[in-house]
Amino acid sequence: MTLGPIGTQIKDKLSQAFRPQMLDVVDESHLHAGHAGSHPDGESHFRVKIVSEAFTGKSRVDTHRMVNETLKEDLRTRVHALAIQASAPK
Repeated sequence: MTLGPIGTQIKDKLSQAFRPQMLDVVDESHLHAGHAGSHPDGESHFRVKIVSEAFTGKSRVDTHRMVNETLKEDLRTRVHALAIQASAPK
């Protein structure tokens, strides 16, 4: 599935902030159509998988906070739900 402008913006922000070795941003909005927080145009629910050296030595709570801080404007305005799987390289 191709990302729309919001998904692309999320991917760009995370790429710039964390220089990840792996980054996957998936728009799951179609799974939540009609639910609270869903947007008629989609792009309201995302799943992010990211692997970055920036997460080395960080707890899961810390990595989620880092991602949420990077995307705070998107989360405040358009994105209703963000599932995060963040880790350091193994």
